[in-house]
Amino acid sequence: MAMMIISYFLFVVIFILPAHVQGRNECADSLQCASHGPAVRFPFRLKDRHPDHCGCRPGFLLSCTDKNQTVLHLPDSVELFVKNIDYKSRRIQLYHPHRCFLRDIPHLNLSSSPFQFTPDPDYALADYAFFNCTRKETKEDAYSNTWISCLSGPNHQVHALAYEDSITRFPLPPCKRIYNLGSIPPDLVSSETIYMNWSRTPDEAKGTPSTKLVTAGVLGSFLVLLVVFALQRLYINDVVEKEYRAKIEKFLEDYRNFKPTRYSYADIKKITNQFAEKLGQGAYGTVFKGKLSNQIHVAVKILNNSSKENGEEFINEVGIMGRIHHVNVVRLVGFCADGFRRALVYEFLSNYSLEKFIFSANVKNRFLGWEKLQDIAIGVAKGIEYLHQGCDHQILHFDIKPHNVLLDDNFNPKISDFGLAKLCSKDQIVVSMTTGRGTMGYIAPEVFSRNFGNVSYKADVYSFGMLLLEIVGGKRNVDVTVESTSKVYFPEWIYNLLEQKEELRVFIEDDGYTKIVEKLAIVGLWCIQWHPMDRPSMKLVVQMLEGEEDKLIMPPNPFASSGPTKVQARKPTTRLGQDLEVIPESD
Repeated sequence: MAMMIISYFLFVVIFILPAHVQGRNECADSLQCASHGPAVRFPFRLKDRHPDHCGCRPGFLLSCTDKNQTVLHLPDSVELFVKNIDYKSRRIQLYHPHRCFLRDIPHLNLSSSPFQFTPDPDYALADYAFFNCTRKETKEDAYSNTWISCLSGPNHQVHALAYEDSITRFPLPPCKRIYNLGSIPPDLVSSETIYMNWSRTPDEAKGTPSTKLVTAGVLGSFLVLLVVFALQRLYINDVVEKEYRAKIEKFLEDYRNFKPTRYSYADIKKITNQFAEKLGQGAYGTVFKGKLSNQIHVAVKILNNSSKENGEEFINEVGIMGRIHHVNVVRLVGFCADGFRRALVYEFLSNYSLEKFIFSANVKNRFLGWEKLQDIAIGVAKGIEYLHQGCDHQILHFDIKPHNVLLDDNFNPKISDFGLAKLCSKDQIVVSMTTGRGTMGYIAPEVFSRNFGNVSYKADVYSFGMLLLEIVGGKRNVDVTVESTSKVYFPEWIYNLLEQKEELRVFIEDDGYTKIVEKLAIVGLWCIQWHPMDRPSMKLVVQMLEGEEDKLIMPPNPFASSGPTKVQARKPTTRLGQDLEVIPESD
């Protein structure tokens, strides 16, 4: 039976198929609107030139203008001239009749079209914001490279900026944002010619319609024999295709979630239910709880509009946090810049800040345990290490402290509040500063005065060291009482305890955790060395915290006293900055 089917198939291919193809090849003919125009053949059909049954429909219909120009008809009545068609790579080269494709793209919807923009291996699809500027500008202006000449007029100019750049770079009035365009090739903004690809259609894979008809008639017996197999394969392919599309949609949704969203002030009021639940208040604004859906809760920080620092903090938060994606850094979900109203929308962390668990008056009832505190310390260290080395640029936080370490449902730490942060190149060793940054008690000495060295990423290392010592001591290093005539600086008090082999037992109820506490204290003391060059990098800090306790050695005594002093272990009294003379600096 199998040999009979094969013999019949060969007979059809050798004797019958050529005769049919000879008489029905009109769909395979290449036609042109003009002698110099692109050749039009399957899967395209040239209107009024090819028979109606030719071409893959819909979407592949071309036509000729009165001047014999070849036209592609896209959805929403957008028409483009065809310059070239590459059938091998399935790419078509197009240009706008008025050399201004951006004029029609806001109305173009390619979701129902077989054509999509050609991906560039060097440049990904990008989001753009378009501005209408009423003032007259020249090509020599600072924004001449963003000028769209075909959209501009004698009394106004239209500019296009990458969406992220438009947040901070483009001047507001007299320039007004008119619309945004998402996921378009960057060369659309600067080039008159565009490229689009079409996906390989089932009809195209099988051949021209005439070939399909001949093949269907000749191989009818095979269709009868294979119909069950074909239906089975069709079902499997349909399932696979749906799973594939679902994966793509999930990826795109996840990718979109990484990009901060711009909200209007009306959106912010809706998200916070008219600012119903207040979480806290700081120097630069007030934080409210909100929700984007029943499952997604957020923290919304409404910034004050009465200070210059507020504007700088907003730019820092959006410009820096928008590019950060790390498990130990709070994610910026979105922002609002609606006139003079500004807000920042973060992921919501249900356990609030580390400060609540180490400084509380009822800290015993909130004690997390030394193993969890060690995990938190390691997580914060990894977050700072990422800021210093894991991003395209080096990010210096300048305000590391327990209040700015937030905890999620599982008490995993996330660094927050980048209002004082500074963005530097990775090879930049020294950071220029004109004013001090940070919170008293956590500020490295060199931030006050260059007598102690140059400002660098080691300033964050110092702040982290203070955080570790506060975890160990369970109290603030900037808010201690004076009840002893023997005044001793809080970290020096811890240093003396370790040096005198007292093992910090004053903090530990279970001797089994002595080594963890000693390790946190020793690493913290290494981090707060007065001279930046004596402090370890955050990469080394992570290794020390994750390593064995017995391998750590005591650092040099970083304090002013000449040697160890026997002190009252429960009465540290003085704090950093009380007697430190601030020396003004300039860039």
